[in-house]
Amino acid sequence: MPAADVPADGPIVVVGIGADGWEGLSPRARSAVEAADVLRGSARQLALVPPRVPAERVPWPSPLAPAVPGLRDEHAGRRVVVLASGDPMLSGIGSTLVRALGPDAVEVVPHPSSVTLACARLGWAVEETTVVPVVGRPVELVAPHVTPGRRLLVLGSDGRTPAQVAALVALLGHGASRVRALAQLGGAEERVFEGSAADWPHADTDPLVVTAVEVVPDPGTVPLPTVPGLPDDAYEHDGQLTKRDVRAVTLARLAPLPGQLLWDVGAGSGSIGIEWMRTHPSCRAVAVERDPVRTQRILRNALRLGVPVLDVVEGSAPDALAGLPSPDAVFVGGGATVPGVLDACWSALRPGGRLVVNAVTLESEAVLAQQFARHGGDLVRLGVASASPVGGFTGWRAAMPVTIWSGVKT
Repeated sequence: MPAADVPADGPIVVVGIGADGWEGLSPRARSAVEAADVLRGSARQLALVPPRVPAERVPWPSPLAPAVPGLRDEHAGRRVVVLASGDPMLSGIGSTLVRALGPDAVEVVPHPSSVTLACARLGWAVEETTVVPVVGRPVELVAPHVTPGRRLLVLGSDGRTPAQVAALVALLGHGASRVRALAQLGGAEERVFEGSAADWPHADTDPLVVTAVEVVPDPGTVPLPTVPGLPDDAYEHDGQLTKRDVRAVTLARLAPLPGQLLWDVGAGSGSIGIEWMRTHPSCRAVAVERDPVRTQRILRNALRLGVPVLDVVEGSAPDALAGLPSPDAVFVGGGATVPGVLDACWSALRPGGRLVVNAVTLESEAVLAQQFARHGGDLVRLGVASASPVGGFTGWRAAMPVTIWSGVKT
């Protein structure tokens, strides 16, 4: 059904509007706005609609989120049009409304997104550009994407975002990266701010801005990949760290998939949960750690390595696991011998979920043998040796062997 013909009890219509304002709207979008009884949007967006449009104009409150669920009831029997910046489904109010009200209750009339406009100005192929939304979220989410040669578009909350992005990129050892802030895209006041990450000269730019980064490493910078097995010195730790080679094998058995949730039980320095989340932006993890000093260390590691939304729970398993959302995978790196821990983890797993447990003591190995007998799966032992000086020569120095049990819940 065309937006202009939507009845008063029909879906809420979301119309994307750009910096070019009313003149940039399609005929369909204009018809929807002109037929509205109520227009909702920010004060800036509402001001883009000509005075001749008779609809009542209601600015969003701050914060906006509490107003969304009751939007239909608040304007019952009236045609409601919500204004959004650009593409409403790209980090926009359209996605928020669909999540709250359902897809059948919302109709979206999009406008070219800031990503499309930015790529057009820069000459970048959209499919070869990484888009990182940080609207209302920590800018550190950009960190996993800062790798040599990559092109990034960062969608931020305000004109200070470009400076924050530049500072982060420089801190990660890529100060030579070219940074451009594209403001008011598509509008009469469109302009570009330029500089390098290390010498970004603009503390503030414009409320409507997209930050473009062409990543260039500084000499000597060693990039961190998103695949498991980061160097041990990438973490702040007190020795309670699943070492690099064992960590890579452990994560391979945990098998992170987009959108899935991991419990990292006895998290230590948080390395397993952090690297789980680095594999894909939609991966989630809960790190459970009883030591308050370590929980703060986990938070610092997560922030520095680009997964600031890692959920850290301070407490001892199994009690600390109560009430957590059901996981798709669980890793137990310490505490396998604590009564009830493995049973609680296995019970909590979703069907098809994976439980992986590492052991270095005879007592914990015995527990893994029991799990293997009960649930099947795989039981393997890893031996890792590293080359190190032996007098004037080089020899192998073996680390403690690690036994890994992994099982899949059917």
